[in-house]
Amino acid sequence: MAEKRCANVGVGAVLKALREEARLTQEQFAPLVRYSVAYVAKIEQGKRFPPRDLLDRSEEVLGATAARVLGAAARSLTRKAGLASWFRQWAGIEEEAISLYAYECRVIPGLLQPEPYIRALFDRHLPPLTEDQSERQVAARLARQRLLVERPNTTFSFIIEQALLERRMGGAAVTRALVDHLITVGRYRNVELQVMLLAQEEHAGFEGEMYLAETADHRWVGYVEGHGTSVLASDPKAASQMLQRYGKMRSQALSHQATVSLLEQLRGAL
Repeated sequence: MAEKRCANVGVGAVLKALREEARLTQEQFAPLVRYSVAYVAKIEQGKRFPPRDLLDRSEEVLGATAARVLGAAARSLTRKAGLASWFRQWAGIEEEAISLYAYECRVIPGLLQPEPYIRALFDRHLPPLTEDQSERQVAARLARQRLLVERPNTTFSFIIEQALLERRMGGAAVTRALVDHLITVGRYRNVELQVMLLAQEEHAGFEGEMYLAETADHRWVGYVEGHGTSVLASDPKAASQMLQRYGKMRSQALSHQATVSLLEQLRGAL
């Protein structure tokens, strides 16, 4: 409970600051947004997640600029609230990166997963998740994916193993949704998709999945995870080694154009 309360304080503090800037007390503000004074107080204290309706109603009271600020704070909260504690540091790096690279051999990278695929993964999570836990994590992962459109000047590169497409995680319908989504995302100007074929004699990714981010000051940071743990590779030498491996894999995998063609072929066969 303490962790959840801390996670909510940010957006609550923003709401309180915006309300006070508008020279409104909680007693004056609450009826204007059609919520009780006690409920508004709990949101500002970080004891409750702000409902979507409150964000929409706040624009009528606080104005468009304040609503955009509050909405940005709420989106950041949503992204973090359903994320594993060991992943949050990397999630923060993701949001500021000017380049993001990912190689996956286990599951489709989170930034590329459509909702049916996300739900298929969480349905199979062990130990099992409660309905509330699952919904929070689905919401957080979908919120993270807004990076692809919110950061059009960020370069996104993804290399995925063909086996992840052939596996049909969740069944044929989920796989169709996945392939359709990859084809759509592949049309974004800032996204490059590459598939590593099943039959690949030269493969620099035998050490496993990896993620890389270029920071605003042009430093590279690496990240690996598995079985509920993660390692952040901030040492320049370690990050450089990962970057070399990733560069080699880009030359070994199918080109973006060939990958899109393969995805279209797979979609036709489903």
